[in-house]
Amino acid sequence: MLRKLLDGLYTAAGVLAALCLIIILLLIVVQMIARWTGEVFPGAPDYAGYAMAAASFLAFANALNKGSHIRVSIVLNALGERARFWLEVWCFAVGTAVAWYMSYFIYRMLGFAIKFNDVSQGQDATPLWIPQLPMLIGAVILAIALTDNLISLFMTGKHRIIRDVTDTQAE
Repeated sequence: MLRKLLDGLYTAAGVLAALCLIIILLLIVVQMIARWTGEVFPGAPDYAGYAMAAASFLAFANALNKGSHIRVSIVLNALGERARFWLEVWCFAVGTAVAWYMSYFIYRMLGFAIKFNDVSQGQDATPLWIPQLPMLIGAVILAIALTDNLISLFMTGKHRIIRDVTDTQAE
């Protein structure tokens, strides 16, 4: 049941990232139409930037498990089973620590934005906690995914990343 919940979480984050990309497209189209008609759409580039940050952070965990992140597979494929296992443990441990560290500081940054009522410097004057919240959610989901892969590696000897065809050609 936990496996289904985690896989659903990663997929949901990927779907939200895709929706953010659609929002970016819509913002660009609306901004183009506004320019053609002589209207002004203040803050459109800022909103597109917020959606891009949200899309990036929300897509991290799903991309990790789909094998879309850059991995140095040539090194892993050159090693024996035991050395490969320990190198992957080291990589997942470092990645997990960095992801949780990043999540903590995004959480603090969001807290400061709320505490000091920080707003963007653009025309829109958006409260900064709004674009920072999806960043925090995406960072936490990535940290969970890396932790999940690290635990899976220890428990089963294999991570949960789907390997690309190019990763397996050297084997």
